[in-house]
Amino acid sequence: MYAIFEDSGTQIKVNVGDIVDLDTRAVEDGVTSISFDKVLAVGAGDGTAAKLGMPYLAGATVTADVVGEAKGDKLRTGKYKRRKGYRRQAGHRAEYLRVKITAIKAA
Repeated sequence: MYAIFEDSGTQIKVNVGDIVDLDTRAVEDGVTSISFDKVLAVGAGDGTAAKLGMPYLAGATVTADVVGEAKGDKLRTGKYKRRKGYRRQAGHRAEYLRVKITAIKAA
């Protein structure tokens, strides 16, 4: 079974057991589970028709356990102006919240 849900303006396709990196958010201490209710589609994955929402499926949820925080790969950017001796470099590393999908509930 798979689901497509929306989180922070991003559509994510997941199966049960997948580990996904989401945008960083404030999670209170002791919270180990997150539920997503903006589910766009749920399918069985065996070729049968998927349930589609307009835009969201009523009553459908995706539940995930918080694994921890993670950092993405380092991205390097640079500026350069020819013949001027001007070079600048900067780096960036995005922070993510890593979750493991535990349940998909279709309406």
